Amino acid sequence: MKNLFMGGFALLLSITYYNTAFSHCEVPCGIYHDKNRIEMMQEDIDTMEKAIVKIKELSTKNDPQSKNQLVRWIITKEDHAKKFQYTVWQYFLTQRVKPVSPENHDEYHRYLKKIELLHKLSFYAMKVKQNTDTKYTAKLRKLLEEFERLYFGKEHNHKHDHSH
Repeated sequence: MKNLFMGGFALLLSITYYNTAFSHCEVPCGIYHDKNRIEMMQEDIDTMEKAIVKIKELSTKNDPQSKNQLVRWIITKEDHAKKFQYTVWQYFLTQRVKPVSPENHDEYHRYLKKIELLHKLSFYAMKVKQNTDTKYTAKLRKLLEEFERLYFGKEHNHKHDHSH
């Protein structure tokens, strides 16, 4: 009984730690790595795109191993789309993009554009979950680059390597 309790406690602790580690934190710790989040989101897009290619490839095969791999790629696509959305919602919408007063016209316009882009990013991640068309990952990539330019400002020139 004690081993069962300890095993359950360890599982609960690992789930709690995973969610905490993944979501960063909502306390005002001041430790944010915005560029890393953008890079993680880009990696999610790359993974979703690769999953789509593999799903299409494996869908033509009928052997058990191919079916097994097909299911794994479907799950991978779903997981990375969810992870991408979670970063949009939990990291950027909840913690990083702060509301701006409409009286500050230029900043308010930038704020609204950021919110619009984040909504579109979340929407197209949902479209990736529902489809096997790389036009949605291409749309995500374009929107993320637009968000990145707006978020970091014009001086930011961060290039992504898409050669995976």
